[in-house]
Amino acid sequence: MKTISLRTLLREPVAVKRMTRAGQPVQVTDNGKPLWVLQSAGRNEADDAERRRAIDEALDEVLREKPSRFSLSRIVLESRR
Repeated sequence: MKTISLRTLLREPVAVKRMTRAGQPVQVTDNGKPLWVLQSAGRNEADDAERRRAIDEALDEVLREKPSRFSLSRIVLESRR
């Protein structure tokens, strides 16, 4: 378990978010006294499977589409005019 000060939590919330997202519990202290233990709410395996399935469906749909006859560089050049 990682221990951080309350000040660190307030100044660097993104770092704490990264730690909890990775599944690591974080203990928040104030003047060395523990206040809270933060941990990820977590998603269950069914949510992960559903998310993966939805992503696969979206990617399959994109791959089924007919490729554009315009190149990306041409679109960018024309948009700059």
